[in-house]
Amino acid sequence: MLATETLRSALALCVENLGWPWPAKTVVEPPRDPKHGDLSTNVALLLAKELHKPPLELAKTLCQELQKTSKWVYQATAAAPGFCNVTFAPAFWQQVIPEIEEQGTHFGESEHGAEQKVLVEFVSANPTGPLHVGHGRGAAVGDSIARLLRKVGYNVETEYYINDAGRQMRLLGLSVWLRARELQGLSVTFPEEYYKGSYIIDLAKALLELEPNLCELEASVAQDKCYAYAMEHIMAGIKADLHNFRVEQDHFFSEKSLVESQAVEQAFKTLDQAKLTYTKDQAYWFAAQQFGDDHDRVLRKSDGSLTYFASDIAYHHNKYNRGFTWLIDVWGADHHGYIPRMRAAVGAMGHAPESLDIVLIQLVNLLKDGKPLSMSTRAGTFETLADLIQEVGCDAARFMFLSRKSDSPLDFDLDLVRLRNLDNPVYYVQYAHARIHGVLRRAQEAKIRLAQSTPAVILEKLIDPDDLALLQKIAQYPTVLINAARVLGVHHVSRYLLDIAGLVHSYYTKHQILGTDDAELILARLALLRAVAQVIHNGLDILGVSAPTQML
Repeated sequence: MLATETLRSALALCVENLGWPWPAKTVVEPPRDPKHGDLSTNVALLLAKELHKPPLELAKTLCQELQKTSKWVYQATAAAPGFCNVTFAPAFWQQVIPEIEEQGTHFGESEHGAEQKVLVEFVSANPTGPLHVGHGRGAAVGDSIARLLRKVGYNVETEYYINDAGRQMRLLGLSVWLRARELQGLSVTFPEEYYKGSYIIDLAKALLELEPNLCELEASVAQDKCYAYAMEHIMAGIKADLHNFRVEQDHFFSEKSLVESQAVEQAFKTLDQAKLTYTKDQAYWFAAQQFGDDHDRVLRKSDGSLTYFASDIAYHHNKYNRGFTWLIDVWGADHHGYIPRMRAAVGAMGHAPESLDIVLIQLVNLLKDGKPLSMSTRAGTFETLADLIQEVGCDAARFMFLSRKSDSPLDFDLDLVRLRNLDNPVYYVQYAHARIHGVLRRAQEAKIRLAQSTPAVILEKLIDPDDLALLQKIAQYPTVLINAARVLGVHHVSRYLLDIAGLVHSYYTKHQILGTDDAELILARLALLRAVAQVIHNGLDILGVSAPTQML
């Protein structure tokens, strides 16, 4: 039951009855001022020129036809310069409760995505150290985008791209080997660039226990062993952190596999055949400027080594070859300049550039006592995602990461999310859910039986403005999901939940649900609250946040 679709259908019938053409640019949306009604349309404004009549006159005619034609329209009024404002009958909103009672956790699902095959690639941190807080925000966003898209009918898979080839991994092996030599009292000269975290020392110690003769091996052999051991253990830690953060990746894709399978060369052949590559200064170039990039880009350097961009082209080529028609990459905001060249490569490979969407993740600033916490070294108390989860819990971390648009910087107040009061946004939403379940438990204790499916005659009692406000809000949920999916903005779900929680807390304060002599009104309001709780539960699930039924 979508209000906009219901009104659009009614309008189409009215326009047909009146013998008017249907305007292609018809808009149906809530008016700026809720006092003007539930929805408003611009049909009369669009038709005024074609029908040679004042738009306000057409709006009055349309409103009269709406009230005659649709059983759901309680009131339709014309407003200057030619809008038609519509208020639905209470019965229209009341019918959302049986929908929720029947669909339960499936309420809000739709076929909007038509089973389009989507790959969401996110986190994809180099396996050179533990996940940090910034990776955590990307993990929450990517995972929740996948959850959201599945809800609205897309066929979604998720993937972590393991950067296990190239210079960074060689540097990891070197770093562990140097620490191992240092631990054995051998002379060590540390290069300017190497991994300095204490976890490197821990890895070196553990490897020496397994390989006591490690430092006696030829340097390249020893470094290969160090690299393999370190990457295996770091990836295991990353997977454990993601699991603890309620993030499950469908695939872990190895960059090294691209090179070993000749996928990079195959991608180059595709670009060669399209005459989009050339050699200059002994380097191999991609003609990215033809696709709107500001420069052509090097794929293979003059020394024969591949650029990161070359591997990325091959990787995206591989994604399309696996049958995905919509690629969503979740990247750090520092990769913003990389977007045009990646879309250029997609276009060069014969795919629509708009079939690749990039979601950018801005920085997270951890605050304690109102001051930023340093996250630059392992000594920082909350450098890692694991530290943060241990400190504030998965629910708080995920909700806060998803509370703002992902490409906006986020101030994460550690003191705020520890509070167990309504100033804490996570608590604010979860407590609304728990409050409702508290009322339902008290009703059960009072022997008030709430049927699994509430009869319409009972729901007719829900006519108070506060009842209708809650009904209208939960009826919006399917539309909220579709609109959030269109813009890949999970923060819209967070904001919606905060809005609905505000209505719940106000409702709880104003109305004594069980304290009335009207037995049918009690049942109607219990059914309403149960439906609201179901919607909050469903929304929190998209965010990967739990919906407790009791809170201290």
